[in-house]
Amino acid sequence: MGIAGMVGTPIKRREDPRLITGQATYVDDIKLHGMLHMAVLRSPYGHAHIKNIDTEAARKHPGVVAVYTAEDLKGKVGNVAVAVPIGNIAKGMATRGALAEGKVRFYGDPVAVVIADDKYTARDARDLIDVDYEPLPAVVDVEKAMQPDSPLLYEDFGTNIVFSNHPPSDEMDKIFEQTQADGGIIVKARLENQRLIPASMETRGVIADYNKASKSMTVWSSSQIPHLLRNILAALVGLPQHQVRVIVPEVGGGFGAKLNVYPEEMLAAFASMRTGHPVKWIEDRDENMAATIHGRGQVDHIEVAATKDGRVTGLKIHGISDMGSYSQIFSDVIMIAFGLIVSCGSYDIPVHISSDVVCTNKVPTDAYRGAGRPEATYVAERAMDLVAHELGKDPTEIRRINFVKPEQFPYKSSAGTTYDTGNYDLALTKAMEIIGYEELRKEQAQKRAEGKLMGIGVSSYIEICGFGPKGSAPVGLYESARMRVEQSGTVMVYTGASPHGQGEETTFAQIVAEEFSIPVENILIMHGDTDSTPEGRGTYGSRTTAVGGSAVFNAAQRLKEKMKLIASHMLEASPSDVTLEDGNFSVAGSPQKAVSFADVAAAANLSNTLAPGIEPGLETTVFFEPESCVFPFGTHICVVEVDKETGEPTITRYVAVDDCGNQINPMIVQGQVHGGIAQGVGQALYEGVEYSDDGQLLTASFMDYAMPLSSELPSFELDHTVTPTPFNPLGVKGVGEAGTIGSTPAVVAAVADALGVAHVDMPLKPEKLWKVIHQQQ
Repeated sequence: MGIAGMVGTPIKRREDPRLITGQATYVDDIKLHGMLHMAVLRSPYGHAHIKNIDTEAARKHPGVVAVYTAEDLKGKVGNVAVAVPIGNIAKGMATRGALAEGKVRFYGDPVAVVIADDKYTARDARDLIDVDYEPLPAVVDVEKAMQPDSPLLYEDFGTNIVFSNHPPSDEMDKIFEQTQADGGIIVKARLENQRLIPASMETRGVIADYNKASKSMTVWSSSQIPHLLRNILAALVGLPQHQVRVIVPEVGGGFGAKLNVYPEEMLAAFASMRTGHPVKWIEDRDENMAATIHGRGQVDHIEVAATKDGRVTGLKIHGISDMGSYSQIFSDVIMIAFGLIVSCGSYDIPVHISSDVVCTNKVPTDAYRGAGRPEATYVAERAMDLVAHELGKDPTEIRRINFVKPEQFPYKSSAGTTYDTGNYDLALTKAMEIIGYEELRKEQAQKRAEGKLMGIGVSSYIEICGFGPKGSAPVGLYESARMRVEQSGTVMVYTGASPHGQGEETTFAQIVAEEFSIPVENILIMHGDTDSTPEGRGTYGSRTTAVGGSAVFNAAQRLKEKMKLIASHMLEASPSDVTLEDGNFSVAGSPQKAVSFADVAAAANLSNTLAPGIEPGLETTVFFEPESCVFPFGTHICVVEVDKETGEPTITRYVAVDDCGNQINPMIVQGQVHGGIAQGVGQALYEGVEYSDDGQLLTASFMDYAMPLSSELPSFELDHTVTPTPFNPLGVKGVGEAGTIGSTPAVVAAVADALGVAHVDMPLKPEKLWKVIHQQQ
């Protein structure tokens, strides 16, 4: 394989051999001398007062070193970090300590911890703790939680609503009135994005090791945010940042759930400081389902006004976010900051948005693959389908009428967000051509005549990602790269990002290989250790390549210019005449007059032959802060058949055309889209968190919480268009969440189309569809 053109080449992931051969190291693989183990006692109630906690029997149990309750943490451990406290949260509502004090507010709320010689002893002793609870009425329905007579999670505030924004709608009301007067239509719907459990293969885990002599701490955590974890954890336990080191080994899936700083990390750190021993905690699967954040949890009431030819004249959205019992890092702003700002979707339409963020007696919600954008896309796409259904028009026709046109970019939507680049009609056209859309509609008509239920669903999504512009968050969301060319010519890259399955050990190496014209095997990408990597903000929100990759690119550019200067002296030429190709620096027009990349690296590091004024070494650190976010887009088309007798839906074909700008590695892009579609299909057809009325988690294991199997998914047919962004030097946009964002509305639209109804709420389980079919009959 030639070195030129490395960017855009589908090489295999360099990470995979150690992962698939069992050579990788995860948190639970780490064993330290004298290590203790932590077990967490959790509330069996959804809502209850804590009247008393008796830990005497647990403390006396052989092998137990310590037992801690909230009383032991006072003044020693801070509260869970919230990135952007809004509304009542800024006044102290929904504040979460490491352990519940006085009251538990969800099933699984941590109440006490046991530290013991081994995990089995810790768990046995945990069961000896006697907690006297006074059960309270719970509220698990987010709309009921808004009612004045609802049980209150925080009595001092007199409401469960933590934030409310209802701007005047006079202008939009006039648009709706005029549309009706002109013979147009108004359609309404209640749309629900049910709660989901992220359920990564590796559950959460942490080891904290405090060194009393140096007053420093090393923390190993399965996290997406090593530097932010270090910064926040240091503040919470009262240590300076430079005395806390966070190491993130392999992470077996994150999906946003490991973007938080959790109570268990705080508790392990506190316990290590108190006992003088390393303390380890590994989450059980039942804990993972009950106590790690959930995703989604949003209800949207929408009204759409449209002309009789399908032009949408207005969209009203009232979004209600089920935040759960406490605010984690982004719980209060997921819907507002990441979702509703793109609620216009790919359409040039006026929108009016109102919102409420509400507490319920459930585990907190926070970022989960897409984080607000799947919910917003679902609203926009369902709105288009509702209009198409009401008017009896094809859903692709309605979309084309309302698309933002290529000549309108950069485009500022009525939701206030400026889109960078796009060609939405091109992606739709390509998807329709691949799937043979017109023939499919003919096939559908024939099957309907035969009494069979076949449906076709379309989703033309956009998303916002590449988070990082200055002022878009309370702290700068820049990314960083430290690059060093060794004497041998090997390139070491230390990135502040923290990839955990996205493939940046490969794609970042491809970027460097392309710029330096050397093999990828000569490039090492290092990440996850706050002592060796420059400050970065982590991996989430489809930002790593757009922001972190740009830092790597700029670092390579900076070192390449220095190497050209050194080579120019070696070749006795002007730096402007020196080119780098096929691993050699040569003089333009005289390729035989050349020195190798390794020769220049050796000269720089040995330094004796360097010209006066040239600093020895080849090392630089670059921080990249983008000017704007980026906006990937695409069209997904899904074909389903629904069994009339059982209600069982089957996806028979699935086409996805995605546009993430320039692609560094098309194979990795396809892998990300595959995984995203699977998770989106999971939400549409199978997944959903259920609580009883008193707050008991009913979907507490994989026996009750269904996720899609590979046998239930078709072979995805993927393609792409390429619309680069001007806001980073690589022209790339994110793709890690695209499949999840685009797939869910496509599947729902296909099933609704098969049944001939306007809408069916997720998850589209057979019994629900069977009822719809028989109601129609």
